Amino acid sequence: MDTPLSGKVAAVTGAASGIGLACARRFLEAGATVALVDRARDTLDTLCAELGPKAFAVEVDLLDPKSVDTMMPAILGHAGQLDIFHANAGSYIGGDLLESQPDEWDRMLNLNVNAVFRTAGAAMPHMIERGSGDIVVTSSVAGHTAVPWEPVYTASKHAVQAFVHAMRRQLSKHGVRVMAVAPGPVISALLKDWPKENLDRAIANGALIEPSEVAEAVLFMLTRPRNVNIRDLVILPSSFDI
Repeated sequence: MDTPLSGKVAAVTGAASGIGLACARRFLEAGATVALVDRARDTLDTLCAELGPKAFAVEVDLLDPKSVDTMMPAILGHAGQLDIFHANAGSYIGGDLLESQPDEWDRMLNLNVNAVFRTAGAAMPHMIERGSGDIVVTSSVAGHTAVPWEPVYTASKHAVQAFVHAMRRQLSKHGVRVMAVAPGPVISALLKDWPKENLDRAIANGALIEPSEVAEAVLFMLTRPRNVNIRDLVILPSSFDI
């Protein structure tokens, strides 16, 4: 088996399902030790038992700053280092602004934006001290265009894109790469509010991609030579028209 991440330690937020879980699986297959970061402790324990001894659980509530403060000590206490940090966790709200609630926007913005800033910020000092590391952020095609049916989500991903670009410029001199993977619609828990008929139709029409396909793209980004930084990688279903 090809193991390009052998000897590396990776951490993935939102690792209990969807893109996060797919990336954790792929990193493990590539030889890494992986911290699965999520608040669903029981799910994490079950997954780690399934995934094997190189997977370990880090219970963190990304909406609680004090809980986020425990993340890096837990990772370093278990693995001693961190080479790859994937800020993946996020949530989704779409539809008409008049039919959604500002409190829902706040929660999504805290998870999609503030939690990314805090967790990436927590990983930075360790990587800077070591003079090497990779920070990957799960963005979205919505970070590259204003999607009219998801205005608040689009705004959150535009904020992420701006952060990634500025952070990359600050950290490059320290040997730390910063990258964003920007998928179109992915079959995941974020689509739980879609009507079943719409989901079935989208799958039949090839308008959705699998989390495993995003994971393959992230692994590609991470395994480029150190002098190559894949700043943004946009992944779209073949029939997705935007």
